[in-house]
Amino acid sequence: MDGVTARTVRLVDQYFGPDERDLVISELVDRCGNDLPWHQSASPTDLERVRFAVLKLSEGDLDEFESAVAMATTDWRDVLVCAGFAYDTRAHETWADARLGNSSAQE
Repeated sequence: MDGVTARTVRLVDQYFGPDERDLVISELVDRCGNDLPWHQSASPTDLERVRFAVLKLSEGDLDEFESAVAMATTDWRDVLVCAGFAYDTRAHETWADARLGNSSAQE
């Protein structure tokens, strides 16, 4: 999928059903992408930290997902704090590896 890493897609698939997958990925690309401040030239891998925070906070619930996306669009640093990813720039990778059963590799 364009605009997201394979690891992001695997996490979306863990949190959301097939009928929600395209919507969630679309929202991540459209609202948690290069439009975020200081992320204008960020790659999909660079955006994983914010996107993983949004997914973690959603806990697989679309309403919670929307709340997390709204928080990220207001100030993306807030989702990093709430998800526990603020003070370690690799915490999102550690979380994703654990969530995916250590099956993820650097994309």
